[in-house]
Amino acid sequence: MMPTVERVEVVVAHSERATLRVGDVFLKIDADQSRTDVEVEAMAMVPVPTPKVLWRKPPVLALAAVPGSALGRLQAPSTASPAAWAATGAAVRALHDAPLPPWPGHTIDELATRLERECDWLVANKVLPTDVVTRNRRLAEAVLRPWTPVFIHGDLQISHVFVDGNEVTGIIDWSEASQGDAFFDLAVLTLAHEEHLDHVLDGYGSDVDRNLIRAWWSLRSLFGVRWLTEHGYGAPDDLPEVDVLRSSW
Repeated sequence: MMPTVERVEVVVAHSERATLRVGDVFLKIDADQSRTDVEVEAMAMVPVPTPKVLWRKPPVLALAAVPGSALGRLQAPSTASPAAWAATGAAVRALHDAPLPPWPGHTIDELATRLERECDWLVANKVLPTDVVTRNRRLAEAVLRPWTPVFIHGDLQISHVFVDGNEVTGIIDWSEASQGDAFFDLAVLTLAHEEHLDHVLDGYGSDVDRNLIRAWWSLRSLFGVRWLTEHGYGAPDDLPEVDVLRSSW
């Protein structure tokens, strides 16, 4: 008798990668195995809870589901408690205090080149008024300065953080982990959820330059619009990143 196969849920699917869920198992399929290499190595290094690696057979990585529920979604208000947000801040601080991974992150020159390219695309395609793009580009340029590198998650959006009550039970999707600017993780975590920044910083527990977090909000949003549009996440006007860029004006 054939074993019963549970319903297959498509979590993410686009031309670069796909993630499927079957019961309590996530199957990640990535066209670029270097990203999977980073994910597996990063999860073995970090001092925060991560999914258990069940097996790997390229191009597939099988991970166990983490307990709890996502801290929130980018497009909707978070129902997590302030204490859960503070616990997330404490987990991020533990990550940033950990020994650096051996691989580097993006350089300032790389970020500057991409910033110019994405701003030109937004203006040329009339996605946003030129003055809104110019304003956000000016804000974003504040991050293009030397920083002391820390171990960053690299894509710490709130749907990648899982909590149970006021406890962080898992942080997922480590394929972008690298050395980088601590403010970047804090900005991605609170993008479009500025009302929770104070709670995160309560747990993070150090002096933080909020202007740099706001600058990273602009840069992250400027970088995201074209990629999200081209990978089927909706029209630009429906993206929360566009709302962030408009609200900064």
